[in-house]
Amino acid sequence: QVQLVESGGGLVQAGGSLRLSCAASGRSFSWYPVGWFRQTPGKEREFVAVVNRGGDLTRYADSVKGRFTISRDNAKNTVYLQMTTLKAEDTAVYYCATGTGDVPVVKERYSYWGQGTQVTVSS
Repeated sequence: QVQLVESGGGLVQAGGSLRLSCAASGRSFSWYPVGWFRQTPGKEREFVAVVNRGGDLTRYADSVKGRFTISRDNAKNTVYLQMTTLKAEDTAVYYCATGTGDVPVVKERYSYWGQGTQVTVSS
């Protein structure tokens, strides 16, 4: 089993930046691709970004491509999401999760989830 804890969320003005962290404990973190998802009230949880086990392959949602960067440090059991040029529509609770395969983009391919961290972008 893997336990995940997100941190780094907060309130930021539009155009600003935040870096989210996803710290893992439990079974070997490096066995899994890790993704970030986000969710707003009344909406489905949506894919944001994913990094493969080795950290050399990534995929992004079109809405964040060019603004967000996902990376991982397996020695620290941590995955990061660097978010820049934030927009009001990026406001959401952000979750990290471990998946199966290379770079899965659907939430059904993910099994262990963190509790989430709130990101609020003021316009």
